Amino acid sequence: MEKTNHLYPASELTLTNDGAVYHLGVKPGDVAKDIILVGDQGRVPLVSGFFDSVRFKAQHREFLIHTGTYHGKEISCISTGIGTDNIDIVLNELDALFNIDLEKRQDKAEKTKLHIVRIGTCGIFQPEIPIFSYLLTEQVLGLDNVAHYYQIKYSEREQKIGQEARDFMQFPAGILPYLTTASEELLEKLSSEKTFRGITATASGFYGPQGRNIRIPVNIPDFNEKLSAFKSSEGLRINNLEMETSWLLTLGKALGHECITICLGLANRVRKEFASEYQPQMKELIQYVLNRL
Repeated sequence: MEKTNHLYPASELTLTNDGAVYHLGVKPGDVAKDIILVGDQGRVPLVSGFFDSVRFKAQHREFLIHTGTYHGKEISCISTGIGTDNIDIVLNELDALFNIDLEKRQDKAEKTKLHIVRIGTCGIFQPEIPIFSYLLTEQVLGLDNVAHYYQIKYSEREQKIGQEARDFMQFPAGILPYLTTASEELLEKLSSEKTFRGITATASGFYGPQGRNIRIPVNIPDFNEKLSAFKSSEGLRINNLEMETSWLLTLGKALGHECITICLGLANRVRKEFASEYQPQMKELIQYVLNRL
C-alpha cells in the first residue's frame, strides 16, 4: 500500500464513542498480529482452550475475540460469522487497528503486516478426497463479486487462471469469478502429508449459490460438475467450496497481509456424503494449525 496523508472522515472510518473500531468493538493493543479466524463463535473458546493464557476477551454482535499466548507466541482468535460481507468488515477493521492512527484518522507511516489463518469447514469437490481431510488453499476462486467493488491488482498468473475458470465454467452474466493466490509463507508453514493443496472456491450463499436445489430451480444445475471438472493449466483442481476465503485472501493481499485458509472437509458433494459430527476432528485441526504457526 502506498503511503498517504489522507484523512478518513467519521462516516468512512466508523468508530465507537470510546474510540474502538465500530463492528469489532476493540482498540489498538487488544488484538495480536497473528490471528486465527473462525466462522462460528463457539469455535473461539475451542481455539483459546489450547492457549497457555488468555489476556483479553470481547464480544460485539457475532464477533467474539480472545487474545492470548500459545507456547509464548501471542495469538488472537476472532469469529467472523458467515460470508464475504462479514470478512469485508473484519479485515478492514483489523487493518485499521494496526495501520491507521485512529485518533488522527490518518495512515501510519510504518505499516504492520498481519498473519491471518482462517480455520473453516467446507464441501469437497474431488471424489478421492475423504471427509475430515485438511483442505489447504493454494489459490481461491471468488464467485461472490465482492472484489469488483475495489481496485484490485491481480498478477498475470492470477489473471490467466481466472480467465481459464471463466471460460470453462461459462457462468450466467453477472457472475464474474476472480482468482487470488494464498500467502506463500503460510502455505509452506501449513503444508504437510496431511493436507490437500489446491483451489478453493468461495460462494456467496449456502443453497442456490452452491448448486443446492431447494424448491426454487437454480440457474446453474450442473454447478457441482463444473467445479469438480475444472483443472487449471498448471494442474490445480478445485478441491473445496466455502463462503469466506476469496475476500480474505484478496483484500488481505491488497492490504499487504499474509492470509490463507485451511478447512476441514465435512461433505463430499461428488459422493453425496456428509458428516454432522466433527468436534474431535476440528480440535485436531486447530492444534495442527497452532503448532505450525
